[in-house]
Parts: sequence; C-alpha cells; structure tokens
Amino acid sequence: MNLAHYARIWLTSARYSIARMLMFRGDFLIWTLVELFWMTVNLLMISVIYRHTDTVAGWTKYEMMLLVGTSLLIQRFLMGFFWSSIFEMGRNIRSGNFDFFIAQPGNVMFMATTRKLDPDSLLNSLVAAAVVIYSARQLGLHPGAADIALYVLLVGCGVIIHYSMLVLCIAPAFWITSAQGIEGSYFTLSEFSRLPREAFRGVANVAFVWILPVVIVSNAPASTLLHGFDLRLIGWLLAVTAIWFSLAVFVFHRGLRRYTSASS
Repeated sequence: MNLAHYARIWLTSARYSIARMLMFRGDFLIWTLVELFWMTVNLLMISVIYRHTDTVAGWTKYEMMLLVGTSLLIQRFLMGFFWSSIFEMGRNIRSGNFDFFIAQPGNVMFMATTRKLDPDSLLNSLVAAAVVIYSARQLGLHPGAADIALYVLLVGCGVIIHYSMLVLCIAPAFWITSAQGIEGSYFTLSEFSRLPREAFRGVANVAFVWILPVVIVSNAPASTLLHGFDLRLIGWLLAVTAIWFSLAVFVFHRGLRRYTSASS
C-alpha cells in the first residue's frame, strides 16, 4: 500500500474522531479545560521559582518558558495523535479485540496506533505554540525560515521518540497479563522533559540524556532556537529517533507474532 492509501485511512479516522467529539461536546470541553489547567500550573510554577532566582542550571525565566513550552507542544501532539489509540491497544490485546486490527488490510502498527485522535490535546497544542512564540519574543529572538523548519523537524523527532517509548511501554501486554505498571512508568519519565539538560550530572546525565532521551527531546529544539545550529546535538537526536523507532517496530512485531500464535 502506498502513502496516499494510508493518508486516506488516517483522514477517515480523523473524521470519525471529530464526529465523535461533536457528539460529546461537554466531554471535549471538560478535557480541554483540564489540560489547559495542567499547562497553566506548569507555567505558573516557573513564575514562582524565578521570583527567588535569576537562573536555573544557567537558564533564565523566558528560556525556561521556551523549554517548557516546547515540551508541552511535543506532549500535546503525542496525546492528540497517538495517546488514546496506544493505551487502548493494551486493553484490546488483553481482551482479544486486537483481532480487529489484524484483520484489516494494512500495517497493523499503523492501524492500531493512529485509530483515534484527541481534538482537545490538538487544540491545546496551539496554546503551547503560543507559549513558545511569546517566550521567543521576550528573549528578542528572530529565527529565520531555516531555523523554524529545523525546530519543527526536531519537535517531530521528539514526538516520534515519545511515541516509540509509549509503544514499548504497552508492548509487554503481548507477553504478560497486564502491563499497567509498565505503562505508568512512561508518565514518570516524561516529567524529565521539562528540565534543562544542564541540571543533570553524572549517572543522571547518562541515564536521562543519552540512554533514555527524555530530556534531549525538548532541550534540542529549544536550544536550537536559543543558540542556533548544533550539529552534534541535532545529529544525536536524529540518530536516537531512528534507533528508538526501529526498536519500537521490532518489539511490536515480535509481540504481534506472539499474539497471533496465541490466538490461533
């Protein structure tokens, strides 16, 4: 199947998600406000911290807001495009409803992880983008078209890495009865994405910057806007993106073979 075919499948799923959202407008409004409140709390925390200090790990107030805004933007895209589908995938594997995706003509991983959209998260991605733009203006940044394109590329890499990590957190459901404890580990790891990489030293730097790239996914695009092109940092993020996505695909398909043999 070509990309146009998958694009049509995705657009059909998107129309279904939007139609469902219009049927339950109250639910959409509540979750939009909940996410907005959570984002506001994160930003207010920065204001509180910087009332007592000028820098944190060398980052000023608006540099930190740019970093947090980038992290929130990546997470909103992840939640908007993939979150519900991936977490539902774990429940479908345990219940046997995953057969529905195996029976469909197309890549099973694509079908299972892109079936649903969360319009509330996508709407709040505009708020996160506004935080990034506001912070950049307060810092007097004037990125060119190439800088913005590179920032968008790195944000996309961050979404792919988070997507891959989330798939890897859910994939154990192919082998064990419940992966809920492993699923919860993702939430803990994602909290580090809003911290500057300079705040990590020694073992923490190796673990959360280089091995588990939960810090670098937001720091790389933010640093690119702040300090310009860094070949080492960008090259590392691109390589890590390819590695983690390949690992997620490998583990998913290994689990898929386990699931099909069990169901047969």
